[in-house]
Amino acid sequence: MCAATLAFDQRWIIVPVAYGFVARLLTGPTLSPLGQFVTRVLTPALPFHEKLVPGPPKRFAQSIGAFLSVSALVLAFGFDENPAAYVCLALILVAATLESVFAYCLGCRIFAVLVRGGIIPESVCAECTDIWSRAS
Repeated sequence: MCAATLAFDQRWIIVPVAYGFVARLLTGPTLSPLGQFVTRVLTPALPFHEKLVPGPPKRFAQSIGAFLSVSALVLAFGFDENPAAYVCLALILVAATLESVFAYCLGCRIFAVLVRGGIIPESVCAECTDIWSRAS
């Protein structure tokens, strides 16, 4: 959706992008139509095994997506700053591409660095402190 927004200069697509990130941040896939599609239709149809990961880093990654997408929404519709909004969407697109093509969750890696740096307490996610040894 971010790629479509950028490619076709259709800023209205930012609205469902932002909604999806905020919905997934608050409730997981429950209130997200895209989250429902991925968990109920797409993932079961793929020939790959499910890869379970700890929730806190994924929630952190969703919060970054929510921040960037809501920022894009405010920039585009509140300030008519499409170029700045599109930079936010491009950042989401880069992170989403890393995740989908290389199974590299940028938000999860940032989370791990913050845990190791003591900014996020280890008690938030004990399994997360060993994220570097986990196969990507």
